[in-house]
Amino acid sequence: MEFALSKNRRIKLALGFNDVSLVPSMSTIDPADTDVSYELAGHKYELPIMAAAMDGVVDVKIARLFSEYGGLGVLNLEGIYTRYEEYQSILDEIVAADNDQATAIFQRVYQEPVKPELIARRIEEIKEGGHKCAVSLTPLGVIRYGEATFAAKPDVLCVQSTVTSARHRSSKGSTLVIADLIKSISIPVLVGNVSEYEVSYALLEAGAAGLFVGVGPGQACTTRGVTGVGVPQITATADCADARDDYFKASGRYALIITDGGMRKGGEICKALAAGGDAIMTGSIFAGCPESPAAPYHWGMATPDPNLPRGTRVKSNVSVPLQQVLFGPSKVTDGTQNLVGAIRSAMGLCGAANIREFHNTQLAFSLSFMTEGKALQLSQQVGMGK
Repeated sequence: MEFALSKNRRIKLALGFNDVSLVPSMSTIDPADTDVSYELAGHKYELPIMAAAMDGVVDVKIARLFSEYGGLGVLNLEGIYTRYEEYQSILDEIVAADNDQATAIFQRVYQEPVKPELIARRIEEIKEGGHKCAVSLTPLGVIRYGEATFAAKPDVLCVQSTVTSARHRSSKGSTLVIADLIKSISIPVLVGNVSEYEVSYALLEAGAAGLFVGVGPGQACTTRGVTGVGVPQITATADCADARDDYFKASGRYALIITDGGMRKGGEICKALAAGGDAIMTGSIFAGCPESPAAPYHWGMATPDPNLPRGTRVKSNVSVPLQQVLFGPSKVTDGTQNLVGAIRSAMGLCGAANIREFHNTQLAFSLSFMTEGKALQLSQQVGMGK
């Protein structure tokens, strides 16, 4: 929906998680009978929650754990783990730093060059024992480190930057054409980040197996404040899902929409899936887990930028085991634990047997949804009032 901004310009209405609610169906399903899986390159993933390629969240151990749980934890191949053979002291320094020191430390430690031999080693460490391995590179990183990455044979490649287009140009003489990359390798390529229809459709035409949706919504990201760029996640997810659906009708090939960032609770994840997502990606939710490599902190991929940092180090105030966060049992009432149980419950209430049926759920524009009747919770800072 658009409105007049001025005589010659229009402005678009865009909605975020707190602006909408899910309308229950006239028929319901037992949550235990719902299927929350998605399929990528012929493999079925039982966990529709991906761990983001953030150095404070995903290391080799976390990537392996997510594989064991039926999902994907994405390793950043341009991060600390491929710059330093012994990286624990680097993480310890970041965790111990004061807030006013953190950005300078990031900029210093990320000046160490990425080492192709460490790329190969980390992929091998993740894949050991048959674990699925997903890795992330920026478009420029693909140009620089693609050869070493593809030789190590990860299962999934994520090409991610703040905003990704079908063709990335640089005055330094480097050009990455997504279609050429996809044709040249045999593994599925997930591309992001995007937030609107036209770019999404073009990337799907280029062969992307899926798209990451979200520009600047993450807890540790400051892109929206620094650049003013971004679209709230419900509208962004729905627009990109429209591109997926139209592309599917035209080509017969189904691609994934992965809502990336902005979610902290189960209800927000459920809304992202109902808006058209096939899975979601998050990092902040896992930062407080004791298994995380830099608990209780995490930071975004653009935080160490030497010229214009677009992220910050963020602290999680809770420490909950990863399995409890994902699968429960929940010890709290605020929706931050047993995220998979929340998805199943929402699907059951909306009569959706699987996630693609969940896409048909009616959404309501409901500005009072999170506060209606919650005066006591809000005043006592319990439940939904936290």
